[in-house]
Amino acid sequence: MPGIFIDVELSEEARSDAELAEKLEEVCPVDIFSARNGHAEVVEENLDECVLCELCVNAAPPGAVRVKKLYDGTALER
Repeated sequence: MPGIFIDVELSEEARSDAELAEKLEEVCPVDIFSARNGHAEVVEENLDECVLCELCVNAAPPGAVRVKKLYDGTALER
């Protein structure tokens, strides 16, 4: 279930990368990511807390993380 203002997408490669999962969990100031059993997961109940800081986008390889702004149809990605 997406948040009111944003949704976060992880590529399949990002979901299965244990090192990236740990990095995403560490850099996100509002706990949108969880590293469980070596997999990255989005904590959907925290999506509304996103401050659009782009730390997750910048910490991940290009194409791994996409933050969709539901209110205007744009996205933060690289």
